[in-house]
Amino acid sequence: MWRFDYPWVFLLLPLAWLAYRWLRPYHEARSALRVPFFSALRQALGQGPGSRTVNAGGWQLLLNGLAWLLLLVACARPVLVEQPIRHVQPSRDLMLAIDISQSMQAKDYSSADGQRSDRLTAVKAVVRDFIAQREGDRIGLILFGSGAYPQAPLTLDHASLQLLLDEAGVGMAGPNTALGDAIGLTIKLLAPAKEQEKVLILLTDGNDTGSAITPEHAARLAREHGIVVHAIGIGDPAATGEDKVDLDTLQMIAQTTGGRFFRADDRAALQQVYATLDQITPHNVTTLSHQPRRDLFVWPLGAALALLLLGQGLALLGARAAAAKEP
Repeated sequence: MWRFDYPWVFLLLPLAWLAYRWLRPYHEARSALRVPFFSALRQALGQGPGSRTVNAGGWQLLLNGLAWLLLLVACARPVLVEQPIRHVQPSRDLMLAIDISQSMQAKDYSSADGQRSDRLTAVKAVVRDFIAQREGDRIGLILFGSGAYPQAPLTLDHASLQLLLDEAGVGMAGPNTALGDAIGLTIKLLAPAKEQEKVLILLTDGNDTGSAITPEHAARLAREHGIVVHAIGIGDPAATGEDKVDLDTLQMIAQTTGGRFFRADDRAALQQVYATLDQITPHNVTTLSHQPRRDLFVWPLGAALALLLLGQGLALLGARAAAAKEP
């Protein structure tokens, strides 16, 4: 459809008629030669003063009126507004909470070449692939040990997120595991979000050893705020001491919030977990980009200029024709 950006300009339409009706005609003063016998000369030639003046008549008024109308149309800025371009893509907000406590240095995972690696290294390798495949998703990152710290807010800048993930190291946030605090920090970060579906992917051994808020209480608060927690147990369940894996706590958190619980005993199982998470149906977000607009003012402006040139050209031809008829 087409429309005028400034339709109020058409209020000026009567201005041309008012100027023609009420303004005095323009007379240009010229130097003249005074001839005492002008009247006798005029009678001898049979001509009166001003007989060479070309009377344009109604056609010139019509051309000028049309030119004025076209100029107003151009000033009103007609535009052709095309159909809006709508782009629908799957998108979701995901918060990753990764345990970097001392227990994550336990070497109970195997790398791609079969070498033993610590838990955090295995998690990083799989999480990198997961982030790389989430092109349309906003992803945030929380690292927690003795305390929980926001490493990156929800962002589409996945390259920076990868760099921040690579810089994370075991013990940077303290030796203990503040699992409940990590969930509490997630609630604080996701509370302002307007998304209906808020998801936390929790990667930890589940052995809470330093939270100010218990995992049970944190899980209930997450449920009240509409946050779904998918808990992933990292490490060998047979481990003991500081490296112990508390799968029961993680299962309780997932059940309380309506999420899923996964065991990732080795690298292959961890990859399968993320393959399963990929199948979570995201909500569709319709983004309206822009409505293409094409300016059309050049057409009425060009037509107005053409009419003015036509009127001047016809007036000039009429004046020359009248001059040619004179003796």
